[in-house]
Amino acid sequence: MTASPDLGTTQLASPDLLRSVFRRHAAGVAVITAQGARPVGFTATSLTSVAADPPLLSFGVGTSSSSWPVLAESEHIGVHILGEHQQELAATFARSGADRFAPPTSWRTGPEGVPVLDGVLAWMVCRVVARVPAGDHRLVIAEAVVGDPAGAGRPLLYHQGRFNALRD
Repeated sequence: MTASPDLGTTQLASPDLLRSVFRRHAAGVAVITAQGARPVGFTATSLTSVAADPPLLSFGVGTSSSSWPVLAESEHIGVHILGEHQQELAATFARSGADRFAPPTSWRTGPEGVPVLDGVLAWMVCRVVARVPAGDHRLVIAEAVVGDPAGAGRPLLYHQGRFNALRD
């Protein structure tokens, strides 16, 4: 029988505990976009591959987000994997009240009318298949329809509350 490790100071589950634990979890950085009366988008670190067949992914979005009203109605969304050279773009799409699609953001209207960001590592346009209530968020599940995985560079990461690059 082995001894139990010292668990240190345990905390009751709370939003602060969840944030503290996930600050230690490195995550890739994506930008999710959609088109309504105007284009909307936000930085997401919750992007997850769900299934290969059919090709499904998921991400979380806060219902208080300025992007949520458009995402709640959109049939298609854009998913963009950011490169380490795009820390400022990630910050722009994370900043409340920012005009995210104004210069210097470079983008175009892509398939299904979805805003597609230029210069990203990879992008996909996806068809929304479900929006699942999850506390003060919605978990969006979407099926990849079309995209381009051929961007150049290395991925941007989010860790300890900051955008980071991989180290060699």
